[in-house]
Amino acid sequence: MIKIEGVILDWAGTTVDFGCFAPVNVFMDIFKKAGIDVTMEEARAPMGMLKIDHIRAMLSMPRISALWSEKFGREFNEKDVENLYAEFEPSLMSSLIDYTDPIPEVIETVQTLRSQGLKIGSTTGYTQTMMDVVVPNAWKKGYSPDFYITPDETNSLGRPYPYMIYRNIEALNLSASWKVVKVGDTISDIKEAVNAGVWSVGVIIGSSEMGLSIDEFNALSESAQEKVILKTEQTFLQNGADFTIRSMSELPPLIERINRLISEGKWPYVKMM
Repeated sequence: MIKIEGVILDWAGTTVDFGCFAPVNVFMDIFKKAGIDVTMEEARAPMGMLKIDHIRAMLSMPRISALWSEKFGREFNEKDVENLYAEFEPSLMSSLIDYTDPIPEVIETVQTLRSQGLKIGSTTGYTQTMMDVVVPNAWKKGYSPDFYITPDETNSLGRPYPYMIYRNIEALNLSASWKVVKVGDTISDIKEAVNAGVWSVGVIIGSSEMGLSIDEFNALSESAQEKVILKTEQTFLQNGADFTIRSMSELPPLIERINRLISEGKWPYVKMM
């Protein structure tokens, strides 16, 4: 039977770093040092992109752009982007090791998928230097995909470009894009998957899009949890996700569902609806 051959997972907010807090805190700090107060929502909006592209996207936001012009008497330029990134990278590197804990259910889910013969790939918005910290520390804690790649290896063309997914498909010997599932926690992840022609899945709890720590989420009432889950789900679906899952334990059953859709001949029509 024709079926899914591989799963490509994002890192921060999907497999490690519940809530994706490592980069968000640093983005807010570097703008504050430049005299611009940005909100948590603004810092999170471009999440999943290559980090220098993320800074450029933040500076392009109308409110931040206006504040920048007001403070400096001119619009931002590429030198400003580079200067902010020069502050960002060392600041992130100094704390990154503390944000490498696997998110609950990830290790068990990956074991289940591997036992079913699936390959496990990954993409990220982090650079290779950042991943040199994340990968070995996540491995020590029990999580390690079969392959990972950074935008450094695709000429800095990160999300939403599809090239990191294509490299995964090649490296893992996956035979077709429609036999691949991409799972991520940001709009950039969803768009990356859509552009690559693979099945796009948004994971909700622990995501950057939800933006809550595990303690903050657990402190919510059941109705409040449901409200934030549904809001995040709608954001993913409105940006092109084929499916959403609340947590990683729902991924194996979802892949079985996709396999049934393929076997029933509903591919590619189901993606075109």
